[in-house]
Amino acid sequence: MNAVDRWETALADSGELTPDAVDLILDAHGERGARAIEAVSERRVKEYRDFTVVVGHDDEYVVESDSCDCKDATYNLDDEDPEELCWHAIAVRIARAIDALDHHDMWYSEVREFL
Repeated sequence: MNAVDRWETALADSGELTPDAVDLILDAHGERGARAIEAVSERRVKEYRDFTVVVGHDDEYVVESDSCDCKDATYNLDDEDPEELCWHAIAVRIARAIDALDHHDMWYSEVREFL
């Protein structure tokens, strides 16, 4: 079981972001984990019909199957390492695990045109 599996299991067992789960996330991901927790607590993880989107401070980032369009994921992380995730992908995993997604019954591809 890797570090991501451990914190996901902790979240699944409790159904919420407990202090123990937070510690596991921060131990595994450091600042990326902290940013992800902040985004989830601020309800910045949006689930649309076609994409899951994390609202950052400067832009919105599309996350699909742990793949993100941010520069961190593109340039700094190893796609082959399941423990290396950008903070947007971590936020999506956390939000899904604790049912904290902000659901929108619309297509993001249509909404994006207006942003």
